[in-house]
Amino acid sequence: MFRRTSVVHLVDELGRAQRRERAREDVQLLLVGVAWALWGVRVELVLVVALAAMQRWVSGMLGDVVGGVAVAVIIAAAMLVRPVRCALLGLLRAMRLRRAWARATIDSGVASGPFRAPGVWSVTRVPAGELLDVHVRRGQSVAELDNRSEHVAACLRAREVRVLRDRRDAARASVLVVRRDPFEGADPIAWPMGEASAVSLWEPIPVGVDEQGEGVVLELVERNILLGGEPGAGKSAALSVLLAAGALDPNARLWLLDGKLVELAAWAPVAQRVAGPNGDQAVELLREVRGVMEERYRELLARGLRKIRREDGLPLHLVVCDELAFYLTLPDKSQRQEFAELLRDLVARGRAAGVIVCAATQKPGTDVVPSALRDLFGFRLAMRCTTPQASDTILGQGWASNGADASEIPGAQRGVGYLLAEGERPIRMRGYYLADDDVAAIADRAASQRTDAWLAERAEA
Repeated sequence: MFRRTSVVHLVDELGRAQRRERAREDVQLLLVGVAWALWGVRVELVLVVALAAMQRWVSGMLGDVVGGVAVAVIIAAAMLVRPVRCALLGLLRAMRLRRAWARATIDSGVASGPFRAPGVWSVTRVPAGELLDVHVRRGQSVAELDNRSEHVAACLRAREVRVLRDRRDAARASVLVVRRDPFEGADPIAWPMGEASAVSLWEPIPVGVDEQGEGVVLELVERNILLGGEPGAGKSAALSVLLAAGALDPNARLWLLDGKLVELAAWAPVAQRVAGPNGDQAVELLREVRGVMEERYRELLARGLRKIRREDGLPLHLVVCDELAFYLTLPDKSQRQEFAELLRDLVARGRAAGVIVCAATQKPGTDVVPSALRDLFGFRLAMRCTTPQASDTILGQGWASNGADASEIPGAQRGVGYLLAEGERPIRMRGYYLADDDVAAIADRAASQRTDAWLAERAEA
């Protein structure tokens, strides 16, 4: 009897202990929930408390009616003064997004609890949506956040969530919450340097804008660029911007390979040499450029230099090849092989000698652009393509499956593409546009400048 009573008593004690533990956990959970809810609306609470304190202070001095009127005047003034209204609304939107972000990271499995959600340090509105500066908590990683980005996007009801790790801090990342396509229905964007009197290829060249509304620039010195896309994707417009920059640099030398004969015709007056759809002419042009490169290296060796410098005063050489597929599939096998070898040599060795190669193709396939040649190009721009494989041919294997798929670019969005440049991953951008009249005007202006420079050199001589 005694033993049975002891057992019953022990069971009762264990039951009461479990109930107390559950009650304690429920209280803790309730307190955490209340604290998290209050923390989520901390800005709103501060504003309400500040207005209430002001109303109480004014009411104590001048009466309740005056206090109420004073608060109403402050609210009306805040709504009527545009800078104040924009700042206040921006702050409230940011706080609402922070709350949605915390819930999304919890629901998607990134965070284990309310106060374990990756912190948002800043929120910036951009044309595509919002850009967040995020700091992951201890025990979390940016890679985990990136792996769950699709789930986070679904929780946020966004088109897409892109995560880019900070190179200097493994715990920080830039997160782009894409809610709209900033390039959809947008008008063409004129090249901002179209009216410039002169341009230097030593300076960064503006080529377009990204989804955040920021300008995209390329430093072409010691770089080469490969462009690819189906007909009508905007490849020619992108090439025109690069050609315009080279033409407006009176110290640059332009070498043109035009598989259509008419695509680059406007720039012929400022070119050192032009080759059309003729295999012998194309090979001879590349031979001449390689001779210039070899002579440049001998000059650098004599000066004790490893690469060209701006202060040396040596001209840069811009080699532009339109319709690369045409030249790499010439009927004559010997011409085809020599062209490919010469081009590969210029891309591989020409950078330090001041030779910049810009090649474009509307047939991006591995049979046309082998990986051994593609990988030598430091910059790659993939515009609308027919297949993900064609997109990868330009950017590199695997980028299409990682979100940079040029085959998904809508047909109506001409000039939009993925640019793989200095960053860790391609950026989606829209290139600047030059109309035919703009091209003609720039070419005429560039020809006049080069004539003036040549006459000045002759006069000095």
